Amino acid sequence: MQMIKNRLEKNYKKLKSWAERAGIQAYRLYDRDIPEYPFIVDIYGEHFLIYDKGDSRDVEKNHLPHVVEALQALFKADESKIVIKKRERQEGLKQYEKLDQKDQTFTVKESQATFKVNLYDYLDTGLFLDHRPMRQKIFKTVNGKKFLNLFCYTGSVSVFAALAGAKTTSVDMSQTYLAWAQENFALNNIPADQHSFINANVLEWLDRNQGKPAFDVIFLDPPTFSNSKKMTDSFDVERDQELLVNECMSMLEPGGVLYFSNNKRKFHLSPAIKEQYKVRDITEESIPQDFHDKKIHVCFEIRAL
Repeated sequence: MQMIKNRLEKNYKKLKSWAERAGIQAYRLYDRDIPEYPFIVDIYGEHFLIYDKGDSRDVEKNHLPHVVEALQALFKADESKIVIKKRERQEGLKQYEKLDQKDQTFTVKESQATFKVNLYDYLDTGLFLDHRPMRQKIFKTVNGKKFLNLFCYTGSVSVFAALAGAKTTSVDMSQTYLAWAQENFALNNIPADQHSFINANVLEWLDRNQGKPAFDVIFLDPPTFSNSKKMTDSFDVERDQELLVNECMSMLEPGGVLYFSNNKRKFHLSPAIKEQYKVRDITEESIPQDFHDKKIHVCFEIRAL
């Protein structure tokens, strides 16, 4: 237990002052730093979320209890504040399926914003920590602009855009997450009359609206793969990227920008997109400093030539 405790303490000392200065209450404390401890540990205020990435079949190598003990020793954390999930490779929209019915939520601050999170009921918490730098980038650049957030999830990027003074449109297939997004807007005292929340299949919505320039900035963060019952066809982000990007670009006002992000490892941007548009790979600057995994996502800034 001492080995993992020492590493957690070292990481915390390194990150604590940065997080406090930036007003960040949710961040990654540990990311499989030590091979014997294949876990991810995220801090959410006074709560700790452990993603178990180990092979549970090998009981002798299961060092999960050590991680729990270390957190309790270092942070005087009550066992009720430590949540454990088994994180596996997900297909389709499985990551959005309900795992539990606790409905225990609380809020965390991230710089200028406050968000509702749920550590229990879904694989993900309602806040993608790896997109924190993109939220700041958008906050600093969208004042007075029209902003579109596709596959918006719980609307955290839209919240930052709205706080910056943008008129936002958020589109997602899940009514549950759209309602959550609206709660996040209310938490941040953002008047709803300047903002739109659209419950729709993003691909179908894009198809209906392509060629109608209406936005200055678009944030596109699709799932890697989806075969949801609400879709007539499957979606694969690498296979379908040209269609997706082209339809988004057709909705940008002159001088507009598309930020295209996804979590597919070994993703390759299509040569046709590179030829047709001005593309800048901004992945490196979009990965937070608390993430050791530099392949957590890829991100591209795409503009018309």
